Amino acid sequence: QVQLVESGGGLVQPGGSLRLSCIISGDIFSIGVMRWYRQAPGKEREFVATITTDHVKQYIASVKGRFTISRDTSKNMVYLQMDNLKPEDTAVYYCNADIRRTGTPMFRSYWGQGTQVTVSS
Repeated sequence: QVQLVESGGGLVQPGGSLRLSCIISGDIFSIGVMRWYRQAPGKEREFVATITTDHVKQYIASVKGRFTISRDTSKNMVYLQMDNLKPEDTAVYYCNADIRRTGTPMFRSYWGQGTQVTVSS
């Protein structure tokens, strides 16, 4: 089995900060690109940020300068530091990663269960 579990969500006021964490466990040989997505009620899931094995980062325009993605490959973890949060950031945030399982030749994509982020006064 391969599992991704997010944590760190919660209720925060506009302008506040949260740090999301995602830990990956299971029969893992290698972890490639890691990503964060989010989905607001009634909306489609959207890309938020990605980070490569060489720590090259990319963000959706609406979060650039406010969010920072990082990874600790030795701990099988990816993080999303969210600063200056806005009400429009309210969503369920999902961790995603390309993972090669032990004994398999190919990478495939895995998803976590999501963690709720609510930005409100």
